[in-house]
Parts: sequence; C-alpha cells; structure tokens
Amino acid sequence: MTSARVLLKAWGLDAKKQLGQHFLCDAGLAEKIISAAGITDQDTVLEIGAGLGALTLPAARRARRVVAVDLDPELLRLLKTELLAAGLDNVERVRQNILRFDIAALGREAPRRLVVLGNLPYNISSQVLVQLIRARAAVERAVLMFQKELARRICAGPGSKVYGRLSVMLAYCADIRSVATAEARLFFPRPKVDSEVLEISFRRRSEADTEAEAFFFATVKAAFGRRRKTLKNALAGSALPLTPAQADQALTAAGIDPRRRAETLTVTEFEALARALSTITPPPA
Repeated sequence: MTSARVLLKAWGLDAKKQLGQHFLCDAGLAEKIISAAGITDQDTVLEIGAGLGALTLPAARRARRVVAVDLDPELLRLLKTELLAAGLDNVERVRQNILRFDIAALGREAPRRLVVLGNLPYNISSQVLVQLIRARAAVERAVLMFQKELARRICAGPGSKVYGRLSVMLAYCADIRSVATAEARLFFPRPKVDSEVLEISFRRRSEADTEAEAFFFATVKAAFGRRRKTLKNALAGSALPLTPAQADQALTAAGIDPRRRAETLTVTEFEALARALSTITPPPA
C-alpha cells in the first residue's frame, strides 16, 4: 500500500477537514475489513468514501463490480490513476454525496444483495446508517468504520446510557459484530480518537411488514424524542397525535409501566408498544 502522505504530496493535495478525510494507511487492517466483508466474484460492492483506494483496490480484486462513491473530485482522479496502475477495470467512480445516492437502484442492477464498505465521516455516520436500514432490501451486509463513541452507541443494549434510537433500529433489523479496533495511528492525518470496525448483517424484510415497520420506527423516534421524560410523557409530547391518556392506554396494553423511560425497553417491548399504538393512531406522514 502506497503511503497516504506520499500519494497526497505527489498530487499536491491535502486532506480536507470539512469532508472528514482521514486515510487508512495500514494494509493489514484493510485486508481484515475485506475478509470480514466476505466479497466474492459475484458481489457488487458499494464503497462509501473511496479516498485513496485503500479498500477500493483490494475489494476490486475480489468483487464482480465496485461502485466507489466520493464527493472529492481530486481524489476520484487520483483513484483512476491508481486503478489503471493496478490493472483494475471493474470500478465505477461516482462523484456524489452518499446521502443522495440511490442504494436501492444500485441493488436492482446487481445479481445479488450489495456489500457495503466504508470509513464513515463522523458527521454523517448516523444518517448513513439510517439510509442503509431503509435500503436494506438491497444490502446483504456492511463493514464500516465508526468513531469508537458511535460504535458503542450502535452496539449498546437496554439500560445503557448510550442506548438510543440507532441502537434499537439496528438491533431490530441486523446482527452486529466487532471486526477490529482501528487505532488512530493507522490513519493520515491522524484523528483524535480510535475507531471501531463493525460488520452489520441485515436480515431480510417481507414487503408485507413495510407498514408495521414504519410505525415501529415512528414509535422508537417518539419514545427517544424526550428521553429524560417517562414514556407516557415522551409519547404524549411527540409527533404521534396522542393524549396522555392514550399513551397510558397503549403502554398498559403492551405490558409496559408508563413510568419507565425509553432507554430501558428491549426491541421486543418496542414492537409490542408499536402494535398497541397502531390501534390508536396512524403513524406520522
């Protein structure tokens, strides 16, 4: 792997802080990520933030096709040269904000569900995860790097101070495991904190479950909207059109003490609550 510092200097480039650019410099960690992704010659890989190609090149050597999305046109030009030098012609470079990228459309083009890779900028990590959850009919699994703080939130369980909406949404639809710790020293420029590599394997969803799922997500959002409040008060003050009496009714029907708070509920309890609430009010538009 060519040094990130050397590559950037050769091209007269600097890492762009506004884009959250920290480039992976360790071939061993790159190989561990690619191995965890289980890429085969039948797979289409979506790479979020291709950067200097630390994951792009090894992924392309295994995959049928790689779609490398990055917002930085200078890096995409550099990547083109690196791919030509490596003799790789199965990578499509796309200049776009990943939050506007149509993952479902890419999935429809692929012979099987997508594999997603990426070192996610902290400021959009949560949004990307929500995007993947909603598009998961097209995504088999994702192997992604997150700052340690966010990785802990993703993996947290009920009762934890960092357990929240994202924890519940992912536990509802995916299995998660830690692949590796990505120490700050393995990146250039060096970030202030270590990162964690997580493998997220998405479970299949029946189309018949779409409406129930939308209500489930709306319920979770409402419950965590004012997390310091009791569930009864949080729900009654949320986007769901509920009175305190209706919130109390639904919680009681779901077998949940209205005085509890959102961070104490399991996924199963949230599902029971969503079912009870669906008999009282429609989900918000």
